[in-house]
Amino acid sequence: MKTLLTSLRLVISLTVMGALLTGCNQSARDNNTVASKPAASAISVTASADSIVIKTSQAEFELRPDGYLKSSLVLNGATTTLDDPASAARNTITYDLAHAVITDAKGKLGPTGKRIEVTGTDAARGYQRKLAIEVYDAFPTVAVISSQYTNTGNKEIIIAPKEDEHTLSATASGSKNKPYQMWSFQGSSLDWGKDDVFPMKTGLNEANVMGSPVNEGHGGGIPVVAFWTQNAGLAVGHLETIPLALSIPVKVEKDGRVNVAVALPQQTLKPDETYSSPNTFVAVYKGDYYEPLSLYSRALQKEGWQLPKPNRQDYNVAWCGWGYEFNVTPAQMTGTIPKLKELGIKWATLDDRWFDTYGDWNPRKDTFPGDSIKKMVDDFHKQDIYAQIWWLPLGVEDGNSGYESHRYKMSDVAKEHPDWLILDKDGKPAHIIRNLASLCPALPEVQEYYRKLTEKFIRDWGFDGHKLDNIYSVPACYNPKHHHKSPQDSINAVADIYRIIFETTRALKPESVTQICPCGTTPNLAWVPYMDQAVTADPVGGVQVRRRIKMYKALMGPEAAVYGDHVELSEMQRTGKDDWREFGKDFASTIGTGGVVGTKFTWGDNNPKFRNVALTPDKDAIWKKWIAIYNQKMLSQGEFLNLYTIGYDNPEGYAIRKDGKMYYAFFAASPQTEWKGKVELRGLAPGKYKVRDYVNDRDLGTIDATAPVIDGSFTGSLLLEVSPE
Repeated sequence: MKTLLTSLRLVISLTVMGALLTGCNQSARDNNTVASKPAASAISVTASADSIVIKTSQAEFELRPDGYLKSSLVLNGATTTLDDPASAARNTITYDLAHAVITDAKGKLGPTGKRIEVTGTDAARGYQRKLAIEVYDAFPTVAVISSQYTNTGNKEIIIAPKEDEHTLSATASGSKNKPYQMWSFQGSSLDWGKDDVFPMKTGLNEANVMGSPVNEGHGGGIPVVAFWTQNAGLAVGHLETIPLALSIPVKVEKDGRVNVAVALPQQTLKPDETYSSPNTFVAVYKGDYYEPLSLYSRALQKEGWQLPKPNRQDYNVAWCGWGYEFNVTPAQMTGTIPKLKELGIKWATLDDRWFDTYGDWNPRKDTFPGDSIKKMVDDFHKQDIYAQIWWLPLGVEDGNSGYESHRYKMSDVAKEHPDWLILDKDGKPAHIIRNLASLCPALPEVQEYYRKLTEKFIRDWGFDGHKLDNIYSVPACYNPKHHHKSPQDSINAVADIYRIIFETTRALKPESVTQICPCGTTPNLAWVPYMDQAVTADPVGGVQVRRRIKMYKALMGPEAAVYGDHVELSEMQRTGKDDWREFGKDFASTIGTGGVVGTKFTWGDNNPKFRNVALTPDKDAIWKKWIAIYNQKMLSQGEFLNLYTIGYDNPEGYAIRKDGKMYYAFFAASPQTEWKGKVELRGLAPGKYKVRDYVNDRDLGTIDATAPVIDGSFTGSLLLEVSPE
């Protein structure tokens, strides 16, 4: 990766940026129209041999001679931070701050900003690091960091670069808790069911591998790690739009402080050879993980990330046939139509194992013989119900292993095109989730294969969208016949497959739904721009439903369509190492946070195997009530407002603005937990408001925005509609 990433970053001059911002086109330039220059940056930089201080309207960044960048938030004239550099482990590089080069910023995050370059030398190891820090007026709480490492000696050396290293302490922010007692979001895709939002504990030591597969096929992740207390927050990550293979390790040290850094792969440098790091960042903020994830998303959009706008169908309630599990039949699917229409459910999803072989994606002859799959879709359409199909792109059977009751054979695509496979360093097929081999997404032939598959599902069979499931990353590819510039080309090209699926589907059916599910984990930044409906991805209970909806609203926008997954998953009980009993009916965790409602009930089938998810008469009444509330309010189309801080506001709170009203949702620890106390309704404009519990149709009186507090007494959840009087 010698200087590879520098070629990926397009440097735009301030003159061109000014022309773009003022809408100057070629004809205007031909007429001698001169673009107005952007205003001067308001960022100040004070440099000395002892420190360089960068001050913005909302933050202060202090660079020290050992390379530590202390990062502080400035609000209302007060400075607060989690950074505790006094306890940081010193590295062996000394930086020449007295000869810093200070210029205008050169990147894409805004027309104005400051760039500071300093050079550090490791005399013992024989290399030099040129460190660059850029801060933009448009992103005043973010510092972008990049480095160039040059071997200045006469021998080959190996370096393990660490960017953005920080030592954090809750006490530095004014907290009276122990140093590690803060909350964290860690964006690695590591293991099914693992919390990505949690309070820090002693002994924590997490590698947080990003980009590449881990743990038998998981992987990808959002390359951001964030920490916060009630007073301050700090986050680090990388700012490239491709899923780089690196890690963001987090460790609670023996003294209780927390160490975090962006750790890059080892690099071997010959004399005079240079390695350029990717862009990383540090952000300071107040609040929880929503703030840095929103900043991260907006910065990536400046770098070229383009997020799709949801369509109307992305917000409609969906029923999934997964309640019938692997051997679902057309009769079971279409047999639910009367109940779907009665409940106001607009989507039906054909889930896992309708197919014969992973990779070929032809219907099973025992459950979907002949043209029965197309006939099933037609039957749904005749009743004004849309149909969605489950599949897993890139995975193919190569004759080895199996998954659940399905034993693998050699898929036709692997048999006919063995050269399409990703190979590991030993020249053998590399495997992904479910023990599947993988086609290489970087090959044009593979990309065309998935375009044609998408056309078959959407145009030929008539489906209206996709449930792309068990989607993570792919291994590095060492297949010599692919002629990759780097084995990482396969990882970087994952996005291309999902772009083709999404764009082909939208072109055929503009009101389609493309859902991508990284089962049990965080998503891969590579394919986030190529789905119009995110999903909470097999959440373990209502807490994960709510916090993942909040994550996606931060990443994809406050009006993003986020499927809350099957409501049955909102309450679970472990029955074995990897088995759970799912019996949830916590619709509030999806509706109150602005998610899209889903369910997987079975109906009209007395098979005891499905009793946990069967729609009994008692459950039927609950489903009718909540789905009617969802369809009436459609809060998923409202504007998510980040007014409450996870971990520090009790009860856990959420707010949505829609149609001139404010909607609030408050949650106890579980659906069975009682909660009593004062509840603050934040974000109200001046005036008086009527407060109503819209779930139970209770009038809770009138409040004034100057004192927006009510007495709350509820079990599980409290959902409120607040409208101007």
